[in-house]
Amino acid sequence: MGLFDKLFKKEEEVKLEPLHVADDDIVALADGKIIDVKTVTDAMFAEEMMGKTVAFKYDADKVTLCAPANGTLGVLFPTGHAFGILMNNGVELLVHIGVDTVNTKGDGFKILNKKQGDAVKAGDPIVTVDVKKLRASYDMSTMLIVTNPNDLELNFVGEKEVKRGESLLVK
Repeated sequence: MGLFDKLFKKEEEVKLEPLHVADDDIVALADGKIIDVKTVTDAMFAEEMMGKTVAFKYDADKVTLCAPANGTLGVLFPTGHAFGILMNNGVELLVHIGVDTVNTKGDGFKILNKKQGDAVKAGDPIVTVDVKKLRASYDMSTMLIVTNPNDLELNFVGEKEVKRGESLLVK
């Protein structure tokens, strides 16, 4: 790469190792910690009103959140604060990053080369989040919600440290 390229280069594309995940598995979005969903400051999430929910905390200043399953990016909010996956097995998932972060109007979120309708594999980078910046004003708990279990019994593991791509389901 020449000097001109270095000076005028846009942000690098996020490159992460591809994962090999079965179509019926749901995995961690990034390295972080599963927390008790009841501690989330929004009752809609804490009481799991939208569906079975697992919540995460991320200590890093910036975190790249990835697809939690193989499927289609059914919803991608232009603000970057939430996205949904229709899994290949018909299960529908929603990832909501932080509480009330829709109010940022996208500030602190960067959507990464994905658009609504794209096919995704578990572990594909979706959005980078400036957690440090947003944490100053928002509860940055990140929720993964099963909005439609497609008649499947899905149970999440309990509180613990997780690595990107680690299964979140009790087998």
